[in-house]
Amino acid sequence: MTLTHFDAQGQAWMVDVGGKQATHRRAIAQGSIRLSPAAFEALHRPGDASPKGDVLGVARIAAIQGAKQTSNLIPLCHPLPLTHLSVEFRLDEANHRLTIETCAETVGKTGVEMEALTAASVGLLTVYDMLKAIDKGMEIESIALLRKEGGKSGTWERG
Repeated sequence: MTLTHFDAQGQAWMVDVGGKQATHRRAIAQGSIRLSPAAFEALHRPGDASPKGDVLGVARIAAIQGAKQTSNLIPLCHPLPLTHLSVEFRLDEANHRLTIETCAETVGKTGVEMEALTAASVGLLTVYDMLKAIDKGMEIESIALLRKEGGKSGTWERG
């Protein structure tokens, strides 16, 4: 398999998607952050326990903004008009872990995997930023693509 972001001489380039069909594309990504008990407790009491306010509300907005800025952050990504982006959080009390799941959608000539992954990353980084006064030892873990749909390659799902 050849890498698509390099030309025949090995120079980096933006992939030419001009001849591709615009199709509905969707990508789902996930990641998690492991927190101390005190930081995890701050997620349950927005505004009360966190020095910066509603952690999950701000992280949701940050994830959406991150997805919209993907082409500014990743050098060879095409700017995409997102038609939808959802952000969901799951709290795992037993393990003091927060999981974020993002779903990006567009109708276009290239996929939205990078937008979904960027949204998950920025959302988790925002949680870290907002809770670092309580816990500097938080660990962001397992950011991964779970599923992508659309385009020539069709559907792919993490096994």
